[in-house]
Amino acid sequence: MTGFVRKSGSVIACFILAGLILMIPGQVRGAGFAIIEQSVSGLGNAFAGGAASAEDATTIFFNPAGMTRIDHAEAILGIHWIIPSAEFNNEGSTHVLQPVTGVPLAGGNGGDGGVNVLVPNIYYVRPLGKGLTFGLGINAPFGLATEYDSNWVGRYHAIKSDLVSINVNPSLAYKVNNHLSLGAGFSIQYLEAELTNAIDFGTLDAIGAFTPLGIPAGALGLIPQGSDGFVKLEGDSIGFGFNLGLLYEFTENTRLGIAYRSRVYQDVEGDADFSGVPAGLAAAPLFKDTGAEAQITLPDTASISLYHRFNPQWAVMADITWTDWDVMKELRFKFDNPFQSDGVTTLNWKDAFRYSLGVTFNPNERLAVRGGIAYDETPIPDPEHRTPRIPGEDRLWLSFGLGYRISDSFSVDLGYAHLFVDDPRIDKSPTGEDAVRGGLKGTFDASVDIISGQIVWRF
Repeated sequence: MTGFVRKSGSVIACFILAGLILMIPGQVRGAGFAIIEQSVSGLGNAFAGGAASAEDATTIFFNPAGMTRIDHAEAILGIHWIIPSAEFNNEGSTHVLQPVTGVPLAGGNGGDGGVNVLVPNIYYVRPLGKGLTFGLGINAPFGLATEYDSNWVGRYHAIKSDLVSINVNPSLAYKVNNHLSLGAGFSIQYLEAELTNAIDFGTLDAIGAFTPLGIPAGALGLIPQGSDGFVKLEGDSIGFGFNLGLLYEFTENTRLGIAYRSRVYQDVEGDADFSGVPAGLAAAPLFKDTGAEAQITLPDTASISLYHRFNPQWAVMADITWTDWDVMKELRFKFDNPFQSDGVTTLNWKDAFRYSLGVTFNPNERLAVRGGIAYDETPIPDPEHRTPRIPGEDRLWLSFGLGYRISDSFSVDLGYAHLFVDDPRIDKSPTGEDAVRGGLKGTFDASVDIISGQIVWRF
């Protein structure tokens, strides 16, 4: 027993270390806000049946109850290369001073705002006996990475957006009887964020924004859209959550999975760094480097999945997943400097559903050929509330994958998906919180490709 404990502990320690090395900030960035790419075998089926398939240790993320179907120790290392594209086309963006100056919101289209990223995930499962199974998952369930040219037309809304999450998720599963299994896990989630955008000091000067400081409108002689400064917001946080799962096996070939992953509250604390501030504001209390914080609620999710194997060759699966994006009403930064007003972006996101269907063909005992289709709803309610930091829209997934068992101890999985994205449209007006940011108006040509691979080790 002592040898078993030592071996098990050393394997867990190695996987935790490997996971933290792979997920150090700066290396892991999600192409979207929620990252479902947590399993390469699941990607091949467009994650259909995620809570019911329980094909390997990646079930820790989708439904921890599925661990009871794994009758041996198993470790998985997966890598997902996410290749997004988001090219903006300006369609008459307006400026608050346009009726006076005749100058619209100016700048280029920003290049391709999509950032290619690697997203790893690591899983470890070991049966403990008497119906109990232990699992540990290390993954990145949320992420965001977009970056545009610093002089693009939407620079006052966003230039760089980079959000990184690292989730450590120990879990337990218990097989109640031959039909029912229950699972639960606890999450420790680290979040790090960096956001940058330009500041239109010229327009602030022209509209008299500095008059409360005793500086008359236009007194600084700054040029609207030609006297830009910049702000960089950086911060991090640790939050906690849990996940629950149920797996019911009607027969050896048919099962139902239900899973829930809780929301996570993050109190991000960090710094706001200002640059390019005009000399005329040197004595003013505004636009000084200061501490900053933002409270972010990451949404809870619930899934229901079905899996059915017709015969040794063919299996089908389906899934519906709900995400509580309604918690994202706004993104608000509060500054330690009492003279600096809050930075606010109104979101008004809504709940969204994801629907998927998948099929697996096993021509023999070693090879699995997978396919899947999914429809992923956007939580963004309308073009007015879309931000170039997250230019999302409804997405159609087409996925394909292969799995090959090299031996009793090793197997590999490969997956590919192409996401057809409805052209996201932004239509803001230069009023309210966007008065100085400008009325950004246009569409994105958007798509995503995902290439994934994983190694499975059974011991």
